[in-house]
Amino acid sequence: METRTLMDTPVKQAIDRGELESKTAQEIVRWAVQQFGDRVALASSFGAEDVVLIHMLAAASPNPRIFTLDTGRLNQETYDVMDKIREKYHVAIEVMFPKAEAVEQMVREKGLNLFYHSIENRKLCCGIRKVEPLNRALATCDAWITGLRRDQVVTRAAVKKVDVDADHGGIVKINPLADWTWEQTMDYVKKNQIPYNVLHDQGYPSIGCAPCTRAIKPGEDFRAGRWWWERPEQKECGLHVGPTKQ
Repeated sequence: METRTLMDTPVKQAIDRGELESKTAQEIVRWAVQQFGDRVALASSFGAEDVVLIHMLAAASPNPRIFTLDTGRLNQETYDVMDKIREKYHVAIEVMFPKAEAVEQMVREKGLNLFYHSIENRKLCCGIRKVEPLNRALATCDAWITGLRRDQVVTRAAVKKVDVDADHGGIVKINPLADWTWEQTMDYVKKNQIPYNVLHDQGYPSIGCAPCTRAIKPGEDFRAGRWWWERPEQKECGLHVGPTKQ
């Protein structure tokens, strides 16, 4: 991926000084649109956090950029909410697919459910189905917006609201909901009558590919249902490698 640098731009200075950390989610979304225009896009998996951000982004921009990664293994409920969001907000959604040749080779060599057999296999699958399409989408952006929250999982506890994303070529990574809780998120969804994934009502606070997601049990953490056979500190697919580096 091409490496970009913000040097001593006003954006980089604002990030370095932490000026954006005290802003509300709505203020940060508006700031992102003002700063980057059509070079900022929301990466959406249509979970509760993402539909909140779509609601905010649609209010801030007449033509918001939204993209999603269709891995080929999603739940039908995810496609359903995608259609409802498109209809409600009249937004175009860029759907990124994995490269067919890479998927075919992986399945031929390792099988359809390779991810259950080792973390290396699981990361290979995520890399082909999610990370490579993400990199293609981000190649057209100077900044991206995500639904990361600090209380989702231990690997996200230090996430900033706005940071330089060294893992993706030095573009700006914007996490407006970093300091929100799950309760705040769902309250906002329901107060504003935003379409959301019905799996959230069935014990799925975090939703990914169908074979790699289950409902959580009472007392389990937010992302316990994602790759439940792995340790918590391993549970990233490569889209969000960790707290972005300076």
